[in-house]
Amino acid sequence: MSLAIGLCLALLSAVAIGGAFFVEHSAASALPELSLRRPATSLRHLFTSRRWLAGYVVGWGGWGLYILALRFAPLSLVQTVAAGGVGVLALATWRWGGVRLRRSEVVGVSACLIGLGAVAVSLAVAAPSSARPEWSNTMVWIAACVGAAGVLALLPRTALAPGAGLGAAAGLLYAAADIATKGALIGVGWLLVPILLACTGLAFATLQLAFQRGGALQTAGMSALFTNVVPISAGVVLFRERVPLGAFGIMRLVGFAAVVLGAVLLARRLAPNADVAVRAQPSGAVDVKPQAGAQESRQADRD
Repeated sequence: MSLAIGLCLALLSAVAIGGAFFVEHSAASALPELSLRRPATSLRHLFTSRRWLAGYVVGWGGWGLYILALRFAPLSLVQTVAAGGVGVLALATWRWGGVRLRRSEVVGVSACLIGLGAVAVSLAVAAPSSARPEWSNTMVWIAACVGAAGVLALLPRTALAPGAGLGAAAGLLYAAADIATKGALIGVGWLLVPILLACTGLAFATLQLAFQRGGALQTAGMSALFTNVVPISAGVVLFRERVPLGAFGIMRLVGFAAVVLGAVLLARRLAPNADVAVRAQPSGAVDVKPQAGAQESRQADRD
């Protein structure tokens, strides 16, 4: 019963966070340029936007549901269900964002849903409980996430789709916070609490900057990829959440792989000549110069 409660809470969290990302992205992309050099001004722009603030509040509610879910279910399973937020984001982008999803994006959403279904079926057998890892091992995982986030945030803009590097960095920082949250809940150490708060704050700032540089699926989608795949791996390796043997074990692994594949398809660079930031938002919402062929690409997507 406790496992079912945990997974239901995780599903509600996924819906809340996916929807919140969509609302925050659409609001932040229309605001004046945000900058870490002007934190007070940037925060004022964000918190005086009613639309952004509504999404932000819903997102915090989703995070609260996520923490409650971790009290009832293993990290790897909670995180897999949470990956469904990518599908919610894609649906909102298509339904309310005025964007016609490409074939790869449709396949990505389908893969996420199929993966979640496979994991759900695999729960016909008892799910493993989480073991308490060593403090040092937990810190190695967190430090690796933070270091990798720094590298991705500093990558040249031409290396990835617009905003994708910052989105990935935000995802890694959120992943570090998720690992710290699970560790704090099972008694690894109280010092993980300020660490998870710091990582969450940095992830928040990084993701808002990403929102102004790229489309919802290429920023929040990339963030969701790393936010999900890293904690899922940590659940198996760090917290020793063993995968069941036999057909159910294979089904769970296939489900994990399908979720990751779906997130990758949603977050990858779509076309070398397409301005993803313009395509994924209403015209004029982002101060990004369209590249050659971007207008034609956007018009083709809407036709």
